[in-house]
Amino acid sequence: MKKILSAIILLLSGYSGFAQQTDSLELIAKQFMRNGDYANAVIVLNNALKKNPDNLELQKDLTFTYYLQRNYSSAVESGRLLIARTDADEQCYQILGMAYKAIDEKKEADKMYKQGIKKFPSSGELYNEYGEMLWVQKDADAIVFWEKGIEVDPNYSSNYYNASKYYYFTYDKAWSLIYGEMFINLESYSKRTPEIKLLLVDAYKKLFTDLKSPKNLVNKNPFTAAYLAVMTDQSASISLGITAESLNNLRSKFILEWFEKYADKYPFRLFDYQRQLLREGMFEAYNQWAFGASMSLTSFQAWTTQHTEEYNRFINFQKGRVFKVPVGQNYRNLYSK
Repeated sequence: MKKILSAIILLLSGYSGFAQQTDSLELIAKQFMRNGDYANAVIVLNNALKKNPDNLELQKDLTFTYYLQRNYSSAVESGRLLIARTDADEQCYQILGMAYKAIDEKKEADKMYKQGIKKFPSSGELYNEYGEMLWVQKDADAIVFWEKGIEVDPNYSSNYYNASKYYYFTYDKAWSLIYGEMFINLESYSKRTPEIKLLLVDAYKKLFTDLKSPKNLVNKNPFTAAYLAVMTDQSASISLGITAESLNNLRSKFILEWFEKYADKYPFRLFDYQRQLLREGMFEAYNQWAFGASMSLTSFQAWTTQHTEEYNRFINFQKGRVFKVPVGQNYRNLYSK
């Protein structure tokens, strides 16, 4: 028994040392990658893979390094080996997808994304990237995949980002507004956030310009119809124009009417959050954060100066919470029978 235990300990000790050596090489390779020295990173990663050829992370790092090096043929070759593995994860498909896009290999990319989505049907990332690839090809079916990504993975922000921009260029401004605001709550401080805040301001202007257009009154699903009905009821709030103040008034009244008429039928995380902020006296600060700077930086700065404590209270609250969206609250494809 002692001999067996000694042999096991010796084996584990050797494996531990071997694993540490592999980890050390991986760290060295990552440092080369950070420094932009991709040639040395490739050398180190290939040496590490000789010692541990089944290591998935090393193979992903090597494929990604080829991509960064603009050695796309090697990235594609390595990426194909990655997705052929039984333990291939979503990242494997993402990395190969980047390589395919770089060489404009649409047919293979299309096949690869479909394979990845079949294997990972709840991957918001893969739906988003497939949609982006289709959009580059001017294929309007991109929205189908962004919508599906929102449905299966409602806390992945990029599908909201792309869907909001898509609907902004259609008559369906309601969903540009809804998805845009979902996005800025899921991704509150990224480089993309100011872009969507600006889009939201303009989408409100366009919504109320076209609110009574026949194209806004037909072929709507019941959730959208309810949303537009409440907006119409409260449209007097912006009769003197759309400002951060008038939007706060409009949206406050919207929430009160929505919860009186529709909240039980259509539970919705975004509107729940707005009501929470309204009840806790932070809704005006939230609306200033969402729209103020996009409308007038001078007015926004003046408001925050005059309401410093109120604004800081909201910002601290916002940074201390996680905006989580439950599955099953996507109403864009809901139609009455």
